[in-house]
Amino acid sequence: MPLIALTGGIASGKSTVAGRLAEHGAVIVDADAIVREVQQPGSPVLVALAEAFGEGMLRPDGSLDRAALGGHVFGHPDRVARLNAIVHPAVGEQSKRRFAEAFAADPDAVVVYDVPLLAEARADDPWDLVVVAHAPADVREARMVELRGMTATDARARIASQAGDDERLALADVVIDTAGSLEHTLAQTDALWDRLSEPRRSLE
Repeated sequence: MPLIALTGGIASGKSTVAGRLAEHGAVIVDADAIVREVQQPGSPVLVALAEAFGEGMLRPDGSLDRAALGGHVFGHPDRVARLNAIVHPAVGEQSKRRFAEAFAADPDAVVVYDVPLLAEARADDPWDLVVVAHAPADVREARMVELRGMTATDARARIASQAGDDERLALADVVIDTAGSLEHTLAQTDALWDRLSEPRRSLE
């Protein structure tokens, strides 16, 4: 059964889509959770991050200070590139192990990789289907201000730090419009699940 990449910009509603697919029975592999896993104290990734960016990136207990790291690299493309060169290969290896485990446990599983940075890091992987949860940047900015308490300036900066909407949409086999109501988003997700559940139907 298919290996699906699910992506979307910050505040796009991607997690809502992933949650609905999980309710239907999809196996969700969460890229953000894997990032946290490979950065655990004592891991090769965390050691490399400390060497690259300094011991100030670590808390007293030896864990990663994510806020400090984010503040250090945000707005510096060279630092972001260095960070990604350390983290992305480890995340890629671990995610592939998770995919293999899921299909070994159930060859008919629908496996969904919930990955924010698909366009930035994993666009060329052999996905059976790429699903993009999409809402325009201004809608996402308003959500971050209203729901997350961010300033408009900070929200715009976070959006600008990711791939653009056009870049994500160019990868999409399926676009779920998340700019409207929750019910509309869920209905589109249900329709996607119906499509994935029909083994005789082409994914193309």
